[in-house]
Amino acid sequence: MVTGSPPGGAFIAIDWGTTNRRCHVIAADGTVIAGERDGRGILSVPPGGFADEVAGIRARLGDLPVLCAGMVGSTRGWAVAPYVPCPATIGALAENLIWIEPGRTAIVPGVATAAAAAPDVMRGEEVQLLGAIAAGLAPPDALLCQPGTHSKWATIADGAITGFATAMTGELFALLRAHSLLADFMTGAVADGSAFRDGLALAATATPLTALFGERAGAVLGRTPADDVAARVSGLLIGQDVAERRLAPGTAVHILAEPGLGDLYATAVTMAGGVPVAVDSHAAFVAGITAIRSLAA
Repeated sequence: MVTGSPPGGAFIAIDWGTTNRRCHVIAADGTVIAGERDGRGILSVPPGGFADEVAGIRARLGDLPVLCAGMVGSTRGWAVAPYVPCPATIGALAENLIWIEPGRTAIVPGVATAAAAAPDVMRGEEVQLLGAIAAGLAPPDALLCQPGTHSKWATIADGAITGFATAMTGELFALLRAHSLLADFMTGAVADGSAFRDGLALAATATPLTALFGERAGAVLGRTPADDVAARVSGLLIGQDVAERRLAPGTAVHILAEPGLGDLYATAVTMAGGVPVAVDSHAAFVAGITAIRSLAA
């Protein structure tokens, strides 16, 4: 709860995903005053319930303007926010806000690329990507990676998102761990160690679909400790994700992720010949949403 009167120009930013939600009270200069995080993602909100959710957030954090980003702008969310085409800038996002309440509550649009061979879309990641540039956490011409359930790889040129690709790396790992023939063997922890790096090496030499079944066979035959299977599979999937980028030697890859997953990708990028650069994803989101708010105000 914000104590006292928030400074002039303060607003509430909501990073509203499918399963989680993070709220920040942000001053006009980008300083985070207060916040909360919970599991009230869009799937937890019943149809027609978003207005009540935001009313509750205002009751807890202050009666302030609200700017939402993420899956809240999808067909399952509060209102459909159209996609801004690439090249996409902070200014384009601000110009295409969807106003639920004019001047008071808005949703940030997503970004789309209409490449003939591989159309793609994002919601929420665009705020972090462009926020990293706005905050100087990454240069205006860069390759950015956002690991996660659906990992994003974005090319930034002259401060704009010019193209991107999505890999279902995290979702595939979760499905294999919960529902596949490998599930019984994928109970161990995943960390940057010899098992994970063995998986990375395997990704560089093996056919991924065949190698996945080989992980089960290795465990059944006693050639691979069962506790190593999850880390090896993670390495195989992340290694394949990175390999598909075909990094030139020495390419800098700016990685926006929480510690842990970000460290795994950093190791994969290094083994692929790239140079990982860690970026504070929280700071990037705050910078991006603050820039959008300042342009829209």
